[in-house]
Amino acid sequence: MRITEAARRLDLTPRMLRYRESLGLLPALRPTRRRPVGGRPDRAGAHRQFGDTDLAAVAVGLSLERRYDISPVALAFGVRVLADPRVRADVAEFGRRIGRIQPPPARALDFEQERALRLLSQPTTTRPVRRSAGSTQRA
Repeated sequence: MRITEAARRLDLTPRMLRYRESLGLLPALRPTRRRPVGGRPDRAGAHRQFGDTDLAAVAVGLSLERRYDISPVALAFGVRVLADPRVRADVAEFGRRIGRIQPPPARALDFEQERALRLLSQPTTTRPVRRSAGSTQRA
């Protein structure tokens, strides 16, 4: 179906659907089976066709926006954070700096290292050392 019919079914305007497409909130275009007029293999001048799966994906995005009271731009950025590891790392670091995200849990090796350092930094105490024949000496 064409954009006007898709927009009508989603209760949007064609302009809003194009805006959502420019933000990357629509499924990627699938290659067409036939060549556009003029024999060019690219999609220049071709009309996008929407299928039921495309409409369902857009409906999920609209539902998320309503449920979490966010804009299409915020949703697009959320998708980018999930898709781009560098952006995800930068946003996580920012969240840690402002106290909204907890630091990653310490690894077991780090825990053991900290424990050993704590034990080494404690003052030494004299403990009885067992020797053969039941005698004890101070260390």
